[in-house]
Amino acid sequence: MNIEHFNFSLPEELIAQAPTQIRSQSRLLVYTYQEYLDENFYNLPKYINNNDLLVFNDTKVLKARVYGTKDTGGVIEILIERIIDTNQALVQIKANKSPQIGKNLYFGKYNARVIERILPFYKLEFNDDILKILDELGHLPLPPYIKRADNKNDEERYQTIFAKNLGAVAAPTASLHFDESIIKKLEIKGVKYDYLTLHVGSGTFMPVKTEDITKHVMHTEPYALNNALIQNIKETKANGGKIIAVGTTALRALESAYNKDNVVKSFGETNIFITPGYKFNIVDGLITNFHLPKSTLLMLLSAFIGIDNMKKVYNHAIDSKYRFFSYGDAMLCWRKQC
Repeated sequence: MNIEHFNFSLPEELIAQAPTQIRSQSRLLVYTYQEYLDENFYNLPKYINNNDLLVFNDTKVLKARVYGTKDTGGVIEILIERIIDTNQALVQIKANKSPQIGKNLYFGKYNARVIERILPFYKLEFNDDILKILDELGHLPLPPYIKRADNKNDEERYQTIFAKNLGAVAAPTASLHFDESIIKKLEIKGVKYDYLTLHVGSGTFMPVKTEDITKHVMHTEPYALNNALIQNIKETKANGGKIIAVGTTALRALESAYNKDNVVKSFGETNIFITPGYKFNIVDGLITNFHLPKSTLLMLLSAFIGIDNMKKVYNHAIDSKYRFFSYGDAMLCWRKQC
């Protein structure tokens, strides 16, 4: 399938540069079987049944961007991709000239040695606890399309209200719209919700560069489901309820955990690449933000509702001036019926 099927033109002014003042004040596009409804996110509970199950991703974003210098004095920027242990991590490095293996990088009173190149990353060994260094010197890794530096407001708003398990370098952005008032409405209605963990990697922002999308190499991310969630999924399905993934990360984890009519894999590494033609086994509904052109997330949405429907939805969103990407608005959609 050609990459141009997933391309579209987006006016720059629709790329959200900051969150709404209140989380649930964002807009919500409800899409059901080719029908559009322009809504407010705080009305989401109206469209969820009391026998449905919402599944959130409770990952917490690392302050994963750190600025430093090489031994030559050249300025560098690193982005932690994954912490391996207390002192080692896989990172992206931005510099005028790539650092050599064995060289030291300096971050204030701390340093790190480049010990290996594992494309597209470097493996670094730090001289102190990585989490300590990030806590002191790190910046939240706002996506590249947000054209400003991170600030104190981002420290709260680029985390979900239930962020718990530290390890992501990007937020599960569909969950950023939820606040205590929405959760309370869901509870009053009797809607169940539960959590899994998938640590979002920087690859989530990478566009597909191959003309034939089947040749794209998907990034890998770790995920974990607890036994209570697995049981909740089984009970919801048995009672005729729908499983609604809050975000593409939750959807990828759930579909990765599927095995022969059951959710049985409670943890693992996933590089699942969901494209049109994929048969969904767990997820019935999806709450998601509006995604980048040519991105794997847009391909996932196209698999979920159909390519033609995706194009109609995005044309409507652009014409209606919805805000796009991480700090943008959201949509609720249901899986295309085969």
